[in-house]
Parts: sequence; structure tokens; C-alpha cells
Amino acid sequence: MTDKPSPGTPVLELRGVNKSFGPVHVLHDVDFSANAGEVTALVGDNGAGKSTLVKCIGGIYSMDSGEYYFRGEKVSVHGPRDAAKLGIEIVYQDLALCDNLDIVQNMFLGRERGSFALDEGSMEKAAAATLAGLSVRTVKSLRQKVASLSGGQRQTVAIAKAVLWNNAVVILDEPTAALGVAQTAQVLELVRTLAGQGLAVVIISHNMRDVMEVSDRICALYLGRVAADVRTADVSVSDVVQMITTGSGPDGVPVAGGDGNGNGTDGAAAASTAGKVTAPSGGSA
Repeated sequence: MTDKPSPGTPVLELRGVNKSFGPVHVLHDVDFSANAGEVTALVGDNGAGKSTLVKCIGGIYSMDSGEYYFRGEKVSVHGPRDAAKLGIEIVYQDLALCDNLDIVQNMFLGRERGSFALDEGSMEKAAAATLAGLSVRTVKSLRQKVASLSGGQRQTVAIAKAVLWNNAVVILDEPTAALGVAQTAQVLELVRTLAGQGLAVVIISHNMRDVMEVSDRICALYLGRVAADVRTADVSVSDVVQMITTGSGPDGVPVAGGDGNGNGTDGAAAASTAGKVTAPSGGSA
């Protein structure tokens, strides 16, 4: 994990991924990649297949078909441990932090240092170095109980925990959900810091303001298919909302399985988007 790929180089690639649950075909020939030094936004309406794709990446779900590449080599991921060994960390929306433990204990939970006794000094030093490397200034003490932290601080700890283990890919599920304006700005700055350090960062979000502000690329899913994979600088908020709600790319061409009017041609109808996709003038999704 020590050799960092050059910026823009694909670290994670999935090709032709299909996944079904019984008769329901959730992912259809999905191609997805995450590049070193970039933030890729994975967007889509509820039920578009985002969570299923991420769980396939993390080894929670097995792919029915498709290929999985990591740093250019074809690999097999049969469970979360396999993904973790590669250097892929997923920070889910619930953060998976323990309120009754302090920051250091949470960052090393399940990976504690020490043979016969915990090496508290070593762990605290490593935690401090990680937070300092991410330019985190909002935490007063590493020995604060997580229960006393704000939402933004909790998100910071969860992200720092993912970075601590020298991962190459960090996937963040709705990292700014339920955060205030100032806390959101702090988390987005942290996301850019991760990319600046050469990591491949994937952010899942319904908030278009955050997506446009922090991402380099946008991959939009529609009814389990990739509607578009574009550079953020090349599209507008309206373009992205169109991809999400109708399955049409920036050129107006519908993705296979959609008719461009928000209706699936394979028997599935697009879910209502009211209150789910957040444009810059809207509130939290």
C-alpha cells in the first residue's frame, strides 16, 4: 500500500457488474471506477442501486457477474475482510462509532496495539498524527468520549479512522447528512484533503450543492444502470438532476432501460423524486 499511483490513475474498477435478488435485477452491466487523487460522486435516486453497488465493492454482497480490478489487477473479493486487505474502507451513514469510548479507542477498535497490555501511548500518538495530517482542528482532546462530540466531529473521527490504516480507497455514505452549514463545510474540506493526499475518494450524496462543490467526477445511476459518468466541470446541477430523475445523460440520450421521461422500459418505474434530490436552493435530502 506504500506506492501511491499517480493522480487520475484508476485504483478501483468494476466492469459489467450484475446483481439480482430473486427476480429483481438491481444492477445491470454497471461500470464504475475511482481514481487516485480524485473525488467521485456516486449519485442516484432512492432505489437506483447505489447501496447495492457499494456493498458489492465492500464484499458484503457477491456479484452475480462482472470483474473487479484493484490497481490494475483483477482480484476476487468474497467478503469485507478481502476488501479491507486491499485497502478499501467504507464509512457508512451510521458511522459505526461507540459513544462510550473515546476518540483513540474508536479509531483502534478491533485493531488495538499491544501484546499483553494496550499500548495506549503508541495508539494516541498515531491517532494524533492522523488527525493532524488531515488538518483537523475541531477536536479538543483525543480522550473525549464520542458521545460528547458534534455530528461534524463524529464524521471527522470516522473518516480519520478509515485513513489511519493506510487505505487507498475511502467511500463515504452521505457524509454531510443532518449536519449544519459550518460542519458540512468542515467535512467537505476534509474530503478534498483526502483526495489531495492521493486517495481515491467516493462520496454518495443526494445533496447537489455538496456534489458540485467537492467532486471531480460524477457517476449517476438510474434504475440500476449507469446513466452517465462525467467530469463535474462539464455539467450543471440541472444536468445531474436530469440524469438522476430521467436516466438521460447530458446529451439527452436515455440510458438503456429508461425512456428519458422517468419511466423504466423494463417494467420498472422511476421512484418519485420529491424531497430526495437536493438542488443548491433546497434543503437537506
